Amino acid sequence: MVAPMYGSPGGRLARALTRALALALVLALLVGLFLSGLTGAIPISGRQWGPDGPVPPASRSRSVLLDAETGQLRLVDGRHPDAVAWANLTNAIRETGWAFLELRTNGRYNDSLQAYAAGVVEAAVSEELIYMHWVNTVVNYCGPFEYEVGYCEKLKNFLETNLEWMQEQMQRNKGSAYWHQVRLTLLQLKGLEDSYESSVTFPTGRFTIKPLGFLLLQLAGDLGDLEPALNKTKSKHVMGSGSCSALIKLLPGQSDLLIAHNTWSSYQNMLRIIKKYWFQFREDPQVNSPLAPGNKLVFSSYPGTLFSCDDFYIVGSGLVTLETTIGNRNPALWKYVQPKDSVLEWVRNVVANRLALDGDAWADIFQKFNSGTYNNQWMIVDYKAFVPGGPSPRSRVLTVLEQIPGMVVVADKTSELYQKTYWASYNIPYFESVFNASGMQALVAQYGDWFSYDRSPRAQIFRRNQSLVHDLDSMIRLMRYNDFLHDPLSLCKACSPQANAENAISARSDLNPANGSYPFQALQQRSHGGIDVKVTSMALAKAFQLVAASGPTRGPVFGETLLQPSPALFGYGPGEGQARPLGEPGLRGEGTGRRPQTPSPLSPSSRPH
Repeated sequence: MVAPMYGSPGGRLARALTRALALALVLALLVGLFLSGLTGAIPISGRQWGPDGPVPPASRSRSVLLDAETGQLRLVDGRHPDAVAWANLTNAIRETGWAFLELRTNGRYNDSLQAYAAGVVEAAVSEELIYMHWVNTVVNYCGPFEYEVGYCEKLKNFLETNLEWMQEQMQRNKGSAYWHQVRLTLLQLKGLEDSYESSVTFPTGRFTIKPLGFLLLQLAGDLGDLEPALNKTKSKHVMGSGSCSALIKLLPGQSDLLIAHNTWSSYQNMLRIIKKYWFQFREDPQVNSPLAPGNKLVFSSYPGTLFSCDDFYIVGSGLVTLETTIGNRNPALWKYVQPKDSVLEWVRNVVANRLALDGDAWADIFQKFNSGTYNNQWMIVDYKAFVPGGPSPRSRVLTVLEQIPGMVVVADKTSELYQKTYWASYNIPYFESVFNASGMQALVAQYGDWFSYDRSPRAQIFRRNQSLVHDLDSMIRLMRYNDFLHDPLSLCKACSPQANAENAISARSDLNPANGSYPFQALQQRSHGGIDVKVTSMALAKAFQLVAASGPTRGPVFGETLLQPSPALFGYGPGEGQARPLGEPGLRGEGTGRRPQTPSPLSPSSRPH
């Protein structure tokens, strides 16, 4: 399915469609070859294919067993009590916008075996979705089609050096809890890749990770900063592009504390999975070590991605962790992005979530070996410190961390949260030192308040509308908010037309006219916007539950019933001229009117309210 090319003569449209279909066939063949050679392959000929690619089953359950005679791991269908790891995937993307993955490991086996088997079984139940997500997002990143050879060589060398350095640290620090968790994270990735390649062999010593294999799926955030740090000339970075909105809201009378997040991304990233991991890892390699406090967690994610990337987590330690990206606009700081003495952000956030019991500990763990990549404002909420109906505890409820290359700033913002009753995050640094060092002052000087912390459009909308939040439904309403045609805070005075769909809590940049005039790229028409919403409360988080809707907001523009955010039923806006991504629903601007989903992490299947 190709988006209509308005204003084109019929002959040109027919030729364009023919070229697109031919390209799609070539792409499918080359992707199969590419994945076979570099990142493993689904045996394509043996799979059921539909118009959107391989067809995943509605549900699949598999177990990884350890063969006592051979000592090897093997995959079997169904759930087995003696399994090293078990997973169930329920694919409800067409119905709700989400697939649901539940994965558990068995504490009778050592941590390393659990971690590797976890990766193996996740790939085994979600291989079709992994294939489609790869095609939609990274298939042409450093090949097989035209790509920037110099940059890709530098990236490959950087990642190989970094992976080797981490292996050295794991060898030198065998008793370290930190490096133990890094090793488990990489083993899980190794298992994912081996399983996808149908070459499952548990590594007993040092092991290798392909730098341009499934590691690329984990680097969706880190690459945004590795590209300028390694001098990529054709970067995907868009000046001013937002990447998520977040709100932490103290309800009247301190009756509850709601936490919400929506992800801003390109629309090819809408193959979504809510994942529920329940590991049995020890804190460190000692067999008598206590279990890691963050073994159990629920998070929004993507096929083949072992962390959230949004990011939004509910953790068994009582923490909820989330972030919005702040980036770095100061080229002088890229010198701090080095392959040695650094752990890339995706690994550090996994380790911090697994080991930390409170916000201070989370920040201490996370800021070790700062890579200067995927630079975010992190918010760590500790529900253990929150007392419903009680006064401010003055500390521990909210910890805020901001990272840029060469700098991490952390502060407890509990008192400010109770004073203002909310904390909003919208891709602009809060801490003055981070704001100044990251180059934001120059953008304010050039473009005005759009880049300022207090006067940017989302800062003003959050400040005006946050008082309307009094329950889950009103929180969802605010996090899906986009009334750019009528809201004066959505105006861009330097744009033509002035109403701009980027200037909202949940953006819809595809609705900006292609022939408009805009001061910088983020305000132009592009296939980008808010693609979901996730909300939790104290009671929901305690039960490892969240309310979630997948797909771009329809808001007042499409008459969305704001109490019932729609699952993803969406194509591209006019003028995109691109094929719809594999596996994604494609009815533009329509919805089913279902309630957001509240999946239970303890059940292999989840149903709407």
